[in-house]
Amino acid sequence: MKKRLIIGATGASGIPILTQCLKLVQEQKDFESYLVMTDSAKLTLEHETKMKVEEVEKLADHVLDSREIGAGPASGSFQTEGMLIVPCSMKTIAGIHSGYADNLILRAADVTIKEQRPLVLAARETPLSAIHLRNLQELAMIPNVRIIPPMMTFYHMPESIEEMMYHIAAKLLEPFGIEAKEYRRWSGL
Repeated sequence: MKKRLIIGATGASGIPILTQCLKLVQEQKDFESYLVMTDSAKLTLEHETKMKVEEVEKLADHVLDSREIGAGPASGSFQTEGMLIVPCSMKTIAGIHSGYADNLILRAADVTIKEQRPLVLAARETPLSAIHLRNLQELAMIPNVRIIPPMMTFYHMPESIEEMMYHIAAKLLEPFGIEAKEYRRWSGL
């Protein structure tokens, strides 16, 4: 059986990083992806990329509707390697923080936490308010929750935005045991 990875996408900016993550998961023979996009994510996709929703969905092995609250990832008995939310809006952060599970992304995140599986949140907002920081800080204290904002790095000498997105996507997938081929780690000075 393939390892299952739930990938959620919300309406925050950063949809191109989602597509890069899906492509990297596709390269893994022992993984399959379960994509859940909110309606806001779909709107952001149309604004930030030249892709259609259907094109992004084809990058996933399985596509679930965010309103499908009874889908497999809503239950702890649905075995997964964990969940990645990229991009992750502050609304979604607040919902996860408070246990407010009114859609499949929030419910799957809640299940991921209660089952103590890795939950990676690519939190997207700037500037961050005191409320955002409090929610992020409290989530970061929960075992297996990782806050990985998609911040640019330069030590690997990127020559394009695509290289920066690849690097960020590789960092987001690393907690699930996925090693991207072109990921360049810091090797010291």
